[in-house]
Amino acid sequence: MSETVKFNEVESKIINLRGQNVILDSDVAGLYGVETREVNQAIKNNPDKFPEGYIFDLTREEKQEVIKNFDNPKVKFAPFGPKAFTEKGLYMLATILKSLKATHTTIAIVETFAKIRELSRTVAELSQLPEEPRQKTLMQKSGEIVADLLGDDLQVSDTETSVEINFALMKFKHTVKKKAK
Repeated sequence: MSETVKFNEVESKIINLRGQNVILDSDVAGLYGVETREVNQAIKNNPDKFPEGYIFDLTREEKQEVIKNFDNPKVKFAPFGPKAFTEKGLYMLATILKSLKATHTTIAIVETFAKIRELSRTVAELSQLPEEPRQKTLMQKSGEIVADLLGDDLQVSDTETSVEINFALMKFKHTVKKKAK
């Protein structure tokens, strides 16, 4: 079994709640290869490691929104209200869960959030620039970040492939064109 967690496995779990990118406790558990109750037990046993802003309980309305928008059966049928981990909360959880899978998962999560931030900054800067040469440089950088995020999952056809990534806060489309010989 491969211990490596790929970007798309992490990216698909990130949702936006309260203006923050978060991952729900059941999805965190799935990424780490443990039961949700183990994640919640780690929180309960280490309350000092999860101050405000690291984790929060979903309100009834947020839970309904998640069920409606993401059709998440783990949330829908959860006996307790789901928790949402912010990026800081995920880092802190990594200090508690100790296994090879947890280490690889933490690295994938850290890399994913870092790449999303970098892409977001690049796209934001791109939208504010009037000069074309700098725009072209930033578009190339954005394309490289997208290709890096997708890694080996980027499939290129004979002439052109479009990649569209829909983050909670933005949508980014990148086209890869193959030059004719």
